[in-house]
Amino acid sequence: MFSASRSQPWDVHRPPAAEGRTFLVTGGNAGIGYFVAEQLAATGAVVVLGSRDTAKADAAMASIRSRVSGARVRHLWLDLADLSTLKTAVDGLDIDHLDAVVHNAGVALDDPPRRETVDGHELMFGTNHLGHFALTQWLAPLLSAAPAGRIVTVGSFAARSERLDLDDLQSTRDYRPKRTYGRSKLAQMCFGFELDRRLRAAGSTVLSVVAHPGGALDSLTPSRPPVRVTTSGERLRALPAGLLVQGKDAGAWPVVRAVLDPAVRGGQLWGPRVFGLRGTPRCEPVPSHMADRAVAARLWAASSELTGTDSHLGFR
Repeated sequence: MFSASRSQPWDVHRPPAAEGRTFLVTGGNAGIGYFVAEQLAATGAVVVLGSRDTAKADAAMASIRSRVSGARVRHLWLDLADLSTLKTAVDGLDIDHLDAVVHNAGVALDDPPRRETVDGHELMFGTNHLGHFALTQWLAPLLSAAPAGRIVTVGSFAARSERLDLDDLQSTRDYRPKRTYGRSKLAQMCFGFELDRRLRAAGSTVLSVVAHPGGALDSLTPSRPPVRVTTSGERLRALPAGLLVQGKDAGAWPVVRAVLDPAVRGGQLWGPRVFGLRGTPRCEPVPSHMADRAVAARLWAASSELTGTDSHLGFR
């Protein structure tokens, strides 16, 4: 499985060229998504930043262009919290194929009260999981038209300690923001693994891979004005944490490898090498609760019903 990686060691600072390919990064205007977009742009690919905030997307593209000579980046208006807009958004790509999508955009709330999307879904579950679940259906024809399309779902280390409550997916009975966030990311990861099983069963050429950034802190992240500026005081205070975690630039490495490395296989989980928290990317064992097929099947059925999507998501 890893022979290609061993014969040609992966260099996080020099990923392989990808001229002629097109990648969509949801939430590519900030955080992990920004650095994924910046690193993919350096390969020569066309990188589309999916974001509902045009001003932030413009700032991100300006930053990428200032650091990557000849960067080919563009913005796609995309609101994962409003399912009715997704088909129109995908139509706006105006391309005949898509080589990869990175399901990265997400909402993380720290405090109550519970909030909902336009469609009446709990905001974190609705945006992080249901929005990407529905988006996949509209992207399916473009991904299938690519020579080797990939869907890379960005999970979270926080999902390891959570379990899905299939009878309360929307946290209507017991809403606790950090737990609800962790469960929304767990739902995404379960979806990514189940999607690959279904793609393989359908004989599709598209792969579904899951990646996570480990522990990635803003305070350990290099400045990218005007996207974000990390002050010297923030960096100094974060130095002790740097022994265990890393910045968001390094947190993007497993995601970028999941997009680009020809040795990556569908159904794999990629994360940082050191305790899953920091370092260069490696393939990790999939935790049993993320690989539970019975749970994944129930989550899939519920997600299809809640989003009104085809249960095959357009992959036949």
